[in-house]
Amino acid sequence: MEDWAEIRRLHRAEGVPIKEIARRLGVARNTVRAALRSEGPPKYERVSRGSVADAYEPQVRALLVQWPRMPGPVIAQKIGWPYSEGPLKKLLARIRPEYVGIDPSDRTVYEPGEIAQCDLWFPETLIPVAARQARILPVLVLT
Repeated sequence: MEDWAEIRRLHRAEGVPIKEIARRLGVARNTVRAALRSEGPPKYERVSRGSVADAYEPQVRALLVQWPRMPGPVIAQKIGWPYSEGPLKKLLARIRPEYVGIDPSDRTVYEPGEIAQCDLWFPETLIPVAARQARILPVLVLT
């Protein structure tokens, strides 16, 4: 990534020729040309290989339509799952919410700054505010 930025800086800002950039940085001229043609720095992207559970997904979905809360081991037994439980558990964690629905006792989660609670509290304790003076002062609590 640093080479990409340096190649572009040398060529565009200082006008250094491609051959000289390749010599200075110890890279091939075609590498310099590719860096000058590209819109952004090079990045590695791995192609997804999929999972052994992908082939069983239609069978799992068919079972979840009828019994959305069926335990994973029972599903594994019904579909003839020949592998370890990990890939099936990941598949179930991903697709089961589509079938189970919303549980009314689930905890509601708010993002920071999305909601605030304001409480006003009048403590019984006298708080000194000046010489020989004390008051019961309200406390405002924001959460």
